[in-house]
Amino acid sequence: MSDRDDLETTDSTAEPAAESDDDPTFAAAEYADGSITYPPHPVGPNGAERVGTVDLRGHEARVVTWTTSTATPPGVREPNTLAIVEFDLGGGNDDRPVRALGQVAVDDDGEPLDVAIGDTVEPVYAEELREPSAGIREPDSQAWDGFRFRPVE
Repeated sequence: MSDRDDLETTDSTAEPAAESDDDPTFAAAEYADGSITYPPHPVGPNGAERVGTVDLRGHEARVVTWTTSTATPPGVREPNTLAIVEFDLGGGNDDRPVRALGQVAVDDDGEPLDVAIGDTVEPVYAEELREPSAGIREPDSQAWDGFRFRPVE
């Protein structure tokens, strides 16, 4: 595998764990050369074989940049604050940071939380990233869950 003992990884040849609404994963791929990418790809950036996954849920990230979109696709909240974040995975992965793009979490009133460049955030699971019945496509094909980023206080 790799010399990165501080990361929890899973073998890509193992049977996938049963998925449930209680335990979603935010999976990045780890490759034989030690690199990690999100989203996962079958082959690493240097052509290395994929050897496992890293669950990003247990890691904090730093906001690299963010924006607020006021013209969103059907079913996506408006305004929609998005952030590009960089995960701190430790273990010497500084030369190839793991970044992700996602929505910023909302407060109790449904308004996006405030973020700034450099803020520390954590991924939080959202059962619905958009309203499935909006738009012209079959609602079942528009049901998207995933992770948003919440500032760490």
